[in-house]
Amino acid sequence: MHTLQISIYVLALLIALALLFDFMNGFHDAANAIATVVSTGVMKPQTAVAMAATFNFIAILIFQLKVASTVGKGTIDPQVIDHYVVFGALIGAICWNFLTWYYGIPSSSSHALIGGLVGAAVAKAGTDSLIASGLLKIIAFIVLSPLLGFIFGSIMMLLVSWLFVKSTPRRVDKWFRRLQLLSASMYSLGHGGNDAQKTMGIIWMLLIASGYLGAHDPLPIWVVISCYSAISFGTLFGGWRIVKTMGQRITKLKPVGGFCAESGGAMTLFLATALGVPVSTTHTITGAIVGVGSVQKMSAVRWGVAGNIVWAWIFTIPASAFVAAIAWWIGTQIL
Repeated sequence: MHTLQISIYVLALLIALALLFDFMNGFHDAANAIATVVSTGVMKPQTAVAMAATFNFIAILIFQLKVASTVGKGTIDPQVIDHYVVFGALIGAICWNFLTWYYGIPSSSSHALIGGLVGAAVAKAGTDSLIASGLLKIIAFIVLSPLLGFIFGSIMMLLVSWLFVKSTPRRVDKWFRRLQLLSASMYSLGHGGNDAQKTMGIIWMLLIASGYLGAHDPLPIWVVISCYSAISFGTLFGGWRIVKTMGQRITKLKPVGGFCAESGGAMTLFLATALGVPVSTTHTITGAIVGVGSVQKMSAVRWGVAGNIVWAWIFTIPASAFVAAIAWWIGTQIL
């Protein structure tokens, strides 16, 4: 493994940039965790955001660092990685995140980051720099994570409908207003566990490439705490523009639907994090919301809105890769 001669200042700048991306990830994806619980009127936005941020951080105690390992060592050939590649990847991801946040489009921070890595690495060394097995696993889950969210959300909705068939709507509403607090917490836990680790993977990659860590050294605890803290603070500041799209425009949700969507999304995130796959929390909860809506009746889902979101998913990786390739070139001139 080659090592890079980069100054401690450049290294600190890139770590700060990675933590900024992590903060934006929480800021951008806060809506995913709280849209259903806010739109059903169970919690006020400020309370919901505080709860989501808390459970984002608690994930530090629950999950192993398998996702960080996939991002840090399983997507790009370690020989290609340098501070220019990391700079390009982060700028590509941050620009796409900002653009989609500004227009209220619930796109994927995760895939923006992966797209950024791919764009910067290909700009430097061509397609041979990509590790096919790791990238194919991530690409497969672009389809699988919303599909699993859809399936789990639908199953939860059918199960709840069967269990509560004799209950009055008022009683069901009362029960699920309480249960939604649990499901929203579990979803936030899964969100923190999967998303914070992507930034850890980038910093891990950078520390190894610059010679500050060996290829087999464990990830320092300060990186883990910093990344979980950054995403939690991002969530705390919230991405309000996206809440409306996720909570009301795809389908009208009641507390029972919110509970089923969050539970289905949480199951998918727990499974993916256990397998070490960086997935999109946005894709996952959108799939779950659509699943819940379609069980009620197909016309309950506003398929046009869902379709627009899918287009944003399709464009995320190539768009962030394109910006990252330009940012890589700029980085080679200024860093």
